Amino acid sequence: MFLVLKRKSIVAVTAVVIFLAVVLTALGTTGTAAVFFGESTRKIPVYNVARAEDSEKVIALTFDAAWGADKTQGIIDILKEYGAGGTFFLVGFWIDKYEDEVKAVAEAGLEIGNHSKNHLNMPRLSEDAIRDEIVSVNDRIEQLTGIRPTYFRAPYGDYSNRLMTVVEEQNMVGVQWSIDSLDWKGLSAKEIVERVVPRAKSGDIVLFHNNSDHVLDALPIVLEGLKNKGFRFVGLSEMVATENFTVDSAGVQHIAG
Repeated sequence: MFLVLKRKSIVAVTAVVIFLAVVLTALGTTGTAAVFFGESTRKIPVYNVARAEDSEKVIALTFDAAWGADKTQGIIDILKEYGAGGTFFLVGFWIDKYEDEVKAVAEAGLEIGNHSKNHLNMPRLSEDAIRDEIVSVNDRIEQLTGIRPTYFRAPYGDYSNRLMTVVEEQNMVGVQWSIDSLDWKGLSAKEIVERVVPRAKSGDIVLFHNNSDHVLDALPIVLEGLKNKGFRFVGLSEMVATENFTVDSAGVQHIAG
Protein backbone atom coordinates (compact mmCIF):
# COMPACT_ATOMS: atom_id res chain seq x y z
CA MET A 1 0.00 0.00 0.00
CA PHE A 2 2.83 2.37 0.95
CA LEU A 3 4.55 1.87 -2.39
CA VAL A 4 1.33 2.51 -4.32
CA LEU A 5 0.60 5.72 -2.45
CA LYS A 6 4.17 6.90 -2.92
CA ARG A 7 4.03 6.20 -6.64
CA LYS A 8 0.74 8.14 -6.92
CA SER A 9 2.25 11.06 -5.03
CA ILE A 10 5.23 11.15 -7.36
CA VAL A 11 2.96 11.14 -10.40
CA ALA A 12 0.87 13.95 -8.94
CA VAL A 13 3.87 16.11 -8.13
CA THR A 14 5.36 15.49 -11.57
CA ALA A 15 2.09 16.57 -13.21
CA VAL A 16 2.08 19.81 -11.22
CA VAL A 17 5.70 20.52 -12.14
CA ILE A 18 5.02 20.00 -15.84
CA PHE A 19 1.96 22.24 -15.65
CA LEU A 20 3.97 25.03 -14.03
CA ALA A 21 6.67 24.68 -16.67
CA VAL A 22 4.10 25.16 -19.43
CA VAL A 23 2.61 28.20 -17.70
CA LEU A 24 6.01 29.79 -17.16
CA THR A 25 6.90 29.25 -20.81
CA ALA A 26 3.62 30.77 -22.00
CA LEU A 27 4.14 33.82 -19.79
CA GLY A 28 7.82 34.21 -20.62
CA THR A 29 8.72 37.89 -21.01
CA THR A 30 11.78 39.99 -21.67
CA GLY A 31 13.87 40.70 -18.66
CA THR A 32 12.53 37.65 -16.85
CA ALA A 33 15.09 35.94 -14.63
CA ALA A 34 13.01 32.84 -13.98
CA VAL A 35 14.93 29.58 -14.28
CA PHE A 36 13.30 26.18 -14.75
CA PHE A 37 15.20 22.92 -15.04
CA GLY A 38 18.37 24.99 -15.35
CA GLU A 39 17.27 26.94 -18.45
CA SER A 40 16.73 30.71 -18.37
CA THR A 41 13.71 32.22 -20.09
CA ARG A 42 14.66 33.29 -23.59
CA LYS A 43 14.74 37.00 -24.33
CA ILE A 44 12.51 37.67 -27.33
CA PRO A 45 12.44 40.78 -29.57
CA VAL A 46 9.23 42.52 -30.57
CA TYR A 47 7.49 41.02 -33.61
CA ASN A 48 4.26 42.99 -33.28
CA VAL A 49 2.32 45.00 -30.71
CA ALA A 50 -0.94 44.04 -29.01
CA ARG A 51 -3.64 46.61 -29.75
CA ALA A 52 -7.05 47.04 -28.16
CA GLU A 53 -9.91 46.22 -30.52
CA ASP A 54 -11.39 49.71 -30.15
CA SER A 55 -8.06 51.52 -30.71
CA GLU A 56 -6.87 53.18 -33.90
CA LYS A 57 -5.53 50.80 -36.53
CA VAL A 58 -1.82 51.44 -36.97
CA ILE A 59 0.91 49.57 -38.79
CA ALA A 60 4.68 50.10 -39.04
CA LEU A 61 6.42 49.79 -42.39
CA THR A 62 10.16 49.10 -42.10
CA PHE A 63 12.91 49.05 -44.71
CA ASP A 64 16.24 47.26 -44.22
CA ALA A 65 19.15 48.90 -46.04
CA ALA A 66 22.32 46.91 -46.57
CA TRP A 67 23.06 46.86 -50.30
CA GLY A 68 22.28 49.51 -52.88
CA ALA A 69 20.44 52.81 -52.56
CA ASP A 70 18.95 53.55 -55.99
CA LYS A 71 15.38 53.33 -54.74
CA THR A 72 15.79 55.01 -51.35
CA GLN A 73 14.68 58.47 -52.44
CA GLY A 74 11.77 56.92 -54.31
CA ILE A 75 10.59 55.23 -51.11
CA ILE A 76 10.92 58.52 -49.23
CA ASP A 77 8.86 60.31 -51.89
CA ILE A 78 6.10 57.69 -51.89
CA LEU A 79 5.82 57.72 -48.10
CA LYS A 80 5.63 61.51 -48.16
CA GLU A 81 2.89 61.40 -50.81
CA TYR A 82 0.76 59.22 -48.54
CA GLY A 83 1.65 61.06 -45.34
CA ALA A 84 3.08 57.79 -44.07
CA GLY A 85 5.66 57.24 -41.38
CA GLY A 86 8.29 54.55 -41.73
CA THR A 87 11.51 53.23 -40.25
CA PHE A 88 14.77 52.45 -42.06
CA PHE A 89 17.14 49.92 -40.46
CA LEU A 90 20.64 50.78 -41.63
CA VAL A 91 23.83 48.70 -41.78
CA GLY A 92 27.13 50.37 -40.95
CA PHE A 93 28.88 49.80 -44.28
CA TRP A 94 25.75 51.10 -46.07
CA ILE A 95 25.86 54.26 -43.95
CA ASP A 96 29.51 54.83 -44.84
CA LYS A 97 28.74 54.53 -48.55
CA TYR A 98 25.48 56.49 -48.63
CA GLU A 99 25.75 59.34 -46.15
CA ASP A 100 23.50 61.61 -48.22
CA GLU A 101 20.73 59.02 -48.20
CA VAL A 102 21.01 58.64 -44.42
CA LYS A 103 20.57 62.38 -44.04
CA ALA A 104 17.67 62.38 -46.53
CA VAL A 105 15.81 59.75 -44.51
CA ALA A 106 16.22 61.78 -41.33
CA GLU A 107 15.34 65.09 -42.99
CA ALA A 108 12.12 63.53 -44.31
CA GLY A 109 11.07 62.87 -40.72
CA LEU A 110 11.39 59.12 -41.08
CA GLU A 111 12.94 57.04 -38.33
CA ILE A 112 16.28 55.24 -38.39
CA GLY A 113 17.06 51.98 -36.64
CA ASN A 114 20.29 50.02 -36.21
CA HIS A 115 20.85 46.92 -38.37
CA SER A 116 24.44 46.20 -37.21
CA LYS A 117 27.80 47.30 -38.54
CA ASN A 118 28.66 44.42 -40.87
CA HIS A 119 25.43 42.40 -41.27
CA LEU A 120 26.89 39.33 -39.58
CA ASN A 121 25.20 36.46 -37.79
CA MET A 122 25.17 38.17 -34.43
CA PRO A 123 24.61 35.18 -32.09
CA ARG A 124 27.94 33.74 -33.27
CA LEU A 125 29.85 36.80 -32.05
CA SER A 126 31.37 37.46 -28.66
CA GLU A 127 29.69 39.94 -26.34
CA ASP A 128 32.36 42.56 -27.09
CA ALA A 129 31.99 42.08 -30.84
CA ILE A 130 28.20 42.38 -30.58
CA ARG A 131 28.59 45.58 -28.59
CA ASP A 132 30.90 47.05 -31.23
CA GLU A 133 28.49 46.10 -34.03
CA ILE A 134 25.72 48.05 -32.30
CA VAL A 135 27.48 50.99 -30.67
CA SER A 136 29.55 51.95 -33.72
CA VAL A 137 26.40 52.24 -35.85
CA ASN A 138 24.57 54.23 -33.17
CA ASP A 139 27.52 56.62 -33.01
CA ARG A 140 27.66 57.01 -36.79
CA ILE A 141 23.95 57.67 -37.18
CA GLU A 142 24.02 60.18 -34.34
CA GLN A 143 26.99 61.90 -35.97
CA LEU A 144 25.14 62.26 -39.28
CA THR A 145 21.62 63.02 -38.05
CA GLY A 146 21.86 64.12 -34.43
CA ILE A 147 19.54 61.26 -33.43
CA ARG A 148 20.62 58.08 -31.66
CA PRO A 149 18.70 54.95 -32.71
CA THR A 150 16.29 53.35 -30.26
CA TYR A 151 15.54 50.12 -32.14
CA PHE A 152 17.81 47.28 -33.26
CA ARG A 153 17.06 44.60 -35.85
CA ALA A 154 19.33 41.58 -36.04
CA PRO A 155 20.62 40.56 -39.49
CA TYR A 156 18.82 37.49 -40.82
CA GLY A 157 16.35 37.85 -37.95
CA ASP A 158 18.71 35.73 -35.85
CA TYR A 159 19.07 36.59 -32.18
CA SER A 160 20.17 35.15 -28.84
CA ASN A 161 20.00 36.03 -25.15
CA ARG A 162 23.55 37.41 -25.35
CA LEU A 163 22.59 39.71 -28.21
CA MET A 164 19.36 40.83 -26.55
CA THR A 165 21.20 41.57 -23.31
CA VAL A 166 23.62 43.89 -25.11
CA VAL A 167 20.70 45.56 -26.92
CA GLU A 168 18.99 46.20 -23.60
CA GLU A 169 22.28 47.43 -22.12
CA GLN A 170 22.26 50.15 -24.81
CA ASN A 171 18.72 51.17 -23.78
CA MET A 172 17.41 49.85 -27.09
CA VAL A 173 14.58 47.53 -28.06
CA GLY A 174 15.06 44.54 -30.35
CA VAL A 175 12.55 44.52 -33.21
CA GLN A 176 11.75 41.85 -35.78
CA TRP A 177 8.67 41.73 -38.02
CA SER A 178 5.28 40.01 -38.16
CA ILE A 179 4.80 40.31 -41.94
CA ASP A 180 7.63 39.59 -44.38
CA SER A 181 6.98 41.00 -47.83
CA LEU A 182 9.70 38.70 -49.25
CA ASP A 183 10.49 41.53 -51.66
CA TRP A 184 14.16 40.49 -51.53
CA LYS A 185 13.26 37.32 -53.41
CA GLY A 186 12.37 39.30 -56.52
CA LEU A 187 8.62 38.88 -56.09
CA SER A 188 6.43 40.93 -58.40
CA ALA A 189 4.54 43.96 -57.09
CA LYS A 190 1.32 41.93 -57.16
CA GLU A 191 2.88 39.10 -55.13
CA ILE A 192 4.26 41.55 -52.56
CA VAL A 193 0.88 43.23 -52.17
CA GLU A 194 -0.83 39.87 -51.72
CA ARG A 195 1.62 38.97 -48.94
CA VAL A 196 1.03 42.20 -47.03
CA VAL A 197 -2.44 43.70 -47.45
CA PRO A 198 -4.78 40.73 -46.81
CA ARG A 199 -3.02 39.57 -43.64
CA ALA A 200 -2.31 42.98 -42.06
CA LYS A 201 -3.70 43.72 -38.60
CA SER A 202 -3.24 46.60 -36.21
CA GLY A 203 0.13 46.48 -34.46
CA ASP A 204 1.92 44.62 -37.24
CA ILE A 205 5.48 45.38 -38.31
CA VAL A 206 6.10 44.88 -42.04
CA LEU A 207 9.52 44.07 -43.50
CA PHE A 208 10.65 45.55 -46.82
CA HIS A 209 14.10 46.20 -48.25
CA ASN A 210 15.13 49.59 -49.58
CA ASN A 211 16.57 48.33 -52.86
CA SER A 212 14.51 45.25 -53.74
CA ASP A 213 13.50 44.82 -57.36
CA HIS A 214 9.84 45.86 -57.17
CA VAL A 215 9.51 47.82 -53.94
CA LEU A 216 8.72 51.07 -55.76
CA ASP A 217 5.98 49.38 -57.77
CA ALA A 218 4.48 47.59 -54.79
CA LEU A 219 4.66 50.29 -52.11
CA PRO A 220 1.95 52.64 -53.47
CA ILE A 221 -0.45 49.70 -53.92
CA VAL A 222 0.29 48.46 -50.39
CA LEU A 223 -0.26 51.93 -48.96
CA GLU A 224 -3.49 52.40 -50.88
CA GLY A 225 -4.79 48.98 -49.91
CA LEU A 226 -4.00 49.40 -46.22
CA LYS A 227 -5.33 52.96 -46.19
CA ASN A 228 -8.63 51.68 -47.56
CA LYS A 229 -8.72 49.20 -44.66
CA GLY A 230 -8.43 52.05 -42.19
CA PHE A 231 -4.74 51.85 -41.30
CA ARG A 232 -2.48 54.74 -40.36
CA PHE A 233 1.24 54.30 -41.08
CA VAL A 234 3.54 55.09 -38.17
CA GLY A 235 7.18 55.00 -37.25
CA LEU A 236 8.17 52.43 -34.67
CA SER A 237 8.45 55.07 -31.94
CA GLU A 238 4.71 55.69 -32.14
CA MET A 239 3.84 52.02 -31.74
CA VAL A 240 6.62 50.05 -30.03
CA ALA A 241 7.14 50.98 -26.38
CA THR A 242 10.64 51.37 -24.96
CA GLU A 243 9.67 50.92 -21.29
CA ASN A 244 6.92 49.43 -19.12
CA PHE A 245 6.26 46.52 -21.46
CA THR A 246 6.52 42.77 -21.67
CA VAL A 247 7.03 40.51 -24.68
CA ASP A 248 5.30 37.16 -24.63
CA SER A 249 6.59 33.89 -26.06
CA ALA A 250 5.08 34.71 -29.47
CA GLY A 251 6.96 38.01 -29.69
CA VAL A 252 3.90 40.18 -29.01
CA GLN A 253 4.63 43.31 -27.03
CA HIS A 254 2.13 44.16 -24.29
CA ILE A 255 2.31 47.71 -23.00
CA ALA A 256 1.51 48.30 -19.34
CA GLY A 257 -1.46 50.53 -18.59
